[in-house]
Amino acid sequence: MSRVAAIDCGTNSIRLLVAEVADGRVTRDLHREMRVVRLGEGVDATGRISDAALARTRAALTDYVGVLRRKGVERVRMVATSATRDAANKDDFFAMTEALLGAPAEVITGDEEARLSFTGAVGDLDPDDGPFLVTDVGGGSTELVLGTWDGTTADVLAARSTDIGCVRLTERALPSDPPTPAEVAAAAAIAREVLAGGFAAVPVERARTWVAVAGTATTIAGTHKELPAYDPEQIHLSALKPAELAATTAFLIGADRAARAAVGVMHEGRVDVIGGGAIIVDALAERVFADSAAVEVVVSEHDILDGIALSLLD
Repeated sequence: MSRVAAIDCGTNSIRLLVAEVADGRVTRDLHREMRVVRLGEGVDATGRISDAALARTRAALTDYVGVLRRKGVERVRMVATSATRDAANKDDFFAMTEALLGAPAEVITGDEEARLSFTGAVGDLDPDDGPFLVTDVGGGSTELVLGTWDGTTADVLAARSTDIGCVRLTERALPSDPPTPAEVAAAAAIAREVLAGGFAAVPVERARTWVAVAGTATTIAGTHKELPAYDPEQIHLSALKPAELAATTAFLIGADRAARAAVGVMHEGRVDVIGGGAIIVDALAERVFADSAAVEVVVSEHDILDGIALSLLD
């Protein structure tokens, strides 16, 4: 048994998992944490990571390093995704991560991001319910992955990362609070257009089960369940039927900031971008429910962090 740490730095948040891993599985979570640092704030418009975003990320990562030391972590892997792939000054980010961790974060491709998300997401599922379509709506990108799981090994059949996420779509198309119907329609058109490339590469019609991971999906699930506070045990493997999903996303898209902030499960760093994420989920649902055998969306708390942790066994 090994004690490992996985760090995922995305466009909106930086997350940490410290876990014990053995026999191809995460056997025990020791620490799981998420902080919204908005690393990708403005990158879509300026092409650069802002000094403020770097400072927020540095502060969070410094605290994470303290956790690694206290937990006696043997191996650590940090991956960085959409914001750093796109930024002209990404070297500043990598110098900072190397100074804190002793090794720089890895920029992974969209396809590698998809593979790790799938591996982490399917571990608690019944192999007989596959093939599985796993979707991950992040801050700057959305991954679609189709694959199978035999109880021991995940086999990815097709994957595609698309350049649309909750932060990117909000900054591009949703300036008002609440967004106007015209803004929502424009944002939905952008989401459909960008996701079309993912659907062209990933044959969702082969899927029997749709699994959604990451913060947009878990927030939607917690909102639907009207939880007074975020509770991962109640959210993990919960499911929403098409009508339940549509009603929940419609509320999050149409609500103003105060109403979104009042949702019990809402993280303060997600308040401004959850509507954009919900629009992307709606665009996914249109195609998945129409083209596949999936009759609901299953929301998993396990995702790319678990996949990163398991990769340290390779």
